[in-house]
Amino acid sequence: QVQLVESGGGLVQPGGSLRLSCAASGGILRFFTVAWYRQAPGNEREFVARVRLTGQTNYADSVKGRFTVSRDNAKNTAFLQMNSLKPEDTAVYYCTLAAQYWGQGTQVPVSS
Repeated sequence: QVQLVESGGGLVQPGGSLRLSCAASGGILRFFTVAWYRQAPGNEREFVARVRLTGQTNYADSVKGRFTVSRDNAKNTAFLQMNSLKPEDTAVYYCTLAAQYWGQGTQVPVSS
């Protein structure tokens, strides 16, 4: 059974930074594109960023220039560095391996 565990969420003030982690069991992360999604209250889940096996990255326009996605295959972990956070970034953040496996999510409230 594959497990993904997100961590690093928590309350942050506008303009602050957080680094989310996504740890995968079974050493399988290295075989998948890793993506981050988020879901704000009352909204649908939306794409945030992805990092492919090649290292190529893609970002939603709303986070481009502020967020950085990365992966460390040796540690079976992916990361989402979030800078210059805004209240509209408030959401539950999920990581996924090629939309086949999903974590339970980590909450990121951005508020003063």
